[in-house]
Amino acid sequence: MPEAPRVSRYYDVKRDENGHRYLDVNVTGFSLLHIPLLNKSTGFTREERRAFGIEGLVPPHHSTLEEQKDRTYLRYLQQTTDLDRHEFLRALQDRNEVLFYALFADHLEEMLPILYTPTVGEAVRVFSHIYRYPRGFAVSTEEIDRVDDLLENVPLNDVRMIVATDSSAILGIGDQGFGGMAISIGKLSLYTAAGGVGPDKTLPVELDVGTDRQDLIDDPLYLGVHHKRLTGPEYDEFLDRFVEATVARYPKAIIQWEDFARGTAFRVLERYRKVVPSFNDDIQGTGAMALAGLISASRLKGERLTDQTFVVVGAGAGGIGVASAIRQGLMREGLSYADANARVFVVDRYGLLMHGQPGLEDHQLSFARHPGDVQGWACEGEWPTLHETVVNARATALLGLTGVPGLFRQPTVEAMLAHTQRPIVFPLSNPTSNVEAQPADLLRWTDGAAIIATGSPFPDIEYGGQTYPVGQGNNAFIFPGLGFGAVISRAREITDSMVMEAAQTLADETAAYGNRVYPPISALRELSLKVAVRVARRAIAEGVCAERRIRNLTDDELEAFVRGRQWVPKYLPLRKAAGARD
Repeated sequence: MPEAPRVSRYYDVKRDENGHRYLDVNVTGFSLLHIPLLNKSTGFTREERRAFGIEGLVPPHHSTLEEQKDRTYLRYLQQTTDLDRHEFLRALQDRNEVLFYALFADHLEEMLPILYTPTVGEAVRVFSHIYRYPRGFAVSTEEIDRVDDLLENVPLNDVRMIVATDSSAILGIGDQGFGGMAISIGKLSLYTAAGGVGPDKTLPVELDVGTDRQDLIDDPLYLGVHHKRLTGPEYDEFLDRFVEATVARYPKAIIQWEDFARGTAFRVLERYRKVVPSFNDDIQGTGAMALAGLISASRLKGERLTDQTFVVVGAGAGGIGVASAIRQGLMREGLSYADANARVFVVDRYGLLMHGQPGLEDHQLSFARHPGDVQGWACEGEWPTLHETVVNARATALLGLTGVPGLFRQPTVEAMLAHTQRPIVFPLSNPTSNVEAQPADLLRWTDGAAIIATGSPFPDIEYGGQTYPVGQGNNAFIFPGLGFGAVISRAREITDSMVMEAAQTLADETAAYGNRVYPPISALRELSLKVAVRVARRAIAEGVCAERRIRNLTDDELEAFVRGRQWVPKYLPLRKAAGARD
């Protein structure tokens, strides 16, 4: 059997005679200090400093990881804005990855909004102006014909998790051109911190097909290609070349498609999901996250998911993803496709999705209503408005994925009280500035009755002498565990049932936290483990698990297997490889 390739051209992970892991390193001196996953800064032992020729290049004191975390956190607290804090942590990641993840793990709830939503949205906007250090893989229209050669330049040989974006629909802020690389980097930081995927098994990818933002094209500091976006067959050919080259270079990799525009997102997912194991977080991750919250909210009402009627506002990738997940969830609880579909109403810019409306896209058609479906409704215009849909459909749950701030108005939310004592209202748009309603307003309009979750973090609300937690409907509850479960099982495909299993796991685990729609962020790593275990189990049941070692494990054995493969941020001993360059 041929020897397995080294994890990286710079080092490999091995075990000593006692089974303890160490890094077999073939770079020394100044070069060693500039590889983020090898650099320990003041944490190198005296023996390592001498062996690798870095004596005199670092301060003489040998710091423990705890001392380094304390020193770094004090510096973090001195940053004055959230964007400053984001840049500080990203610079730390580019300098010393073990320290970065150790600090992030200790302050997960505090730092998640800084590294992910909402602050990452601002980092995306100004990416070209704050760029400091190369990270990830970028391929543009100028190099796509040589993408195989470019991938060979990546020093990692065993990538298992890729987040790839074309930056056409970042969060709620639209086309951001090359700036979307910040999203891929941020998502993969969570795969490591929460999911346990080793950072040297991950690769952020920017697919630079251009931008339709003229202000970016005209900006001399813009880092992407300065032309309009590819479309049609040229776009498809670009992605085909990327996927073909990626599968050849990294045959065990999972791809998460991230922040593609609405029509493109569905088309890319369907085009490649059986070519390479992949999923779209905006469609499937958002859908699973929302479904889990709705199951939890129904439980808090003493009801079931099948007791609710849903109005989803926004028919893009996120909105249709949520509507589809709700429909699957209702069918999972016993409803037929037709009955489940009848409980889900999707509203977009013209009002309730209806056949005959201009511009309906393929992924929207199954949720479009026929005129007979709304016969007898009290409506003033050609298409039922959001308010008219909530009233006539007798909605008990209202979800927003529009990016339109303040879209949910008081009369519409109050109208839900005629159909339920406790309306479920999830304004899920990101970043915070785009939320469809302020949680405090929702509580005031319903006199504390609303069950609320938002996409970005909001503080607890004091109302009527009570404290109301605002659930954070964050995709981070889904994708790290879903992706890690797919990696662990070496899934040949990420099936819809695997995504549904992630949603159900989140809902089941939330029940342990009492009167909450979602768990606290502090529970994210343990929760991701539970999601990964059940996703891997579902992959086995679905017949898509290629990892033979786990197929016959008991549940306890499978959990131990997954837990034992979660990457932990700690310094490993360094040993000089034979033939290391001095």
